[in-house]
Amino acid sequence: MRRAGVLLAAVLVLTGCGAPSMPDATRAQEPATASASPSLATPTVAPSAAAPGPTTTAPSAPDPAAPPQPAAPSAPEPAAPPAASWDIDAASSLQVLVNKRRPLQPPEYQPALVAISSAQEGGETVRPEGDAALTAMSAQMRAEIGEGTFVFSSYRGYDRQAELYSGYVARYGQAEADTTSARPGHSEHQTGLAVDLSGTGGQCRLSTCFGDTAAGRWIAANAWQHGFVVRYPQGMEEVTGYEWEPWHVRYVGVEVSTAMHERRVATLEELFGTGPAPDY
Repeated sequence: MRRAGVLLAAVLVLTGCGAPSMPDATRAQEPATASASPSLATPTVAPSAAAPGPTTTAPSAPDPAAPPQPAAPSAPEPAAPPAASWDIDAASSLQVLVNKRRPLQPPEYQPALVAISSAQEGGETVRPEGDAALTAMSAQMRAEIGEGTFVFSSYRGYDRQAELYSGYVARYGQAEADTTSARPGHSEHQTGLAVDLSGTGGQCRLSTCFGDTAAGRWIAANAWQHGFVVRYPQGMEEVTGYEWEPWHVRYVGVEVSTAMHERRVATLEELFGTGPAPDY
């Protein structure tokens, strides 16, 4: 029996049943043994001082018989910024900025004028630069959509503007008049560079519905090519101080109108950085 007991104990040890296994919960609570430290049995090998470095080859001399290689293309030059010499102050400048906070100087300024030579209703005058541009614009518009432009209002002097403004005030009150008519000395028409247009078809003259006619849409999209801008665009009343007038265009020259078109700027106040002019 004693020998049998010894044999049984040996069998239990060999089959792993001699010691009870640790429960899972107890095993989970035991801290993991860190293994980040290197084994002391692992030998450290120092880099050999005799290790060869990278091999460099001296550039060979150019072969005089080889054909010449084209030069590497240079980076394109940045586009030149718009002219910084725009004169927005002088009354005689093509870029003069006139609004409720910027009167003409002097207030009684009178430009040199010529009779409008294209699509006019008689008696209208404008500065020579504006007349040439109106002629070209009307011709292009007629070629593309079958009608040109009529000019029904152009240059107005200080005294004439005073009469018109007083009439609007008497009829609508000053607050309403100031949304549609400039006070004397503050009118773009006095520069000789602003005109009120209609198509030769006569639709929606002096009405905002002109903006939805073929002529109005063409002018809004193409007038910039001839140096004109729609001076009081829709939705910009808080900047310009005036209600939408799709018929009122102002000659500023092709350089300025192109800059506005390319930058998607709607008003001269934004282009010149003078800030809004909603009131006097």
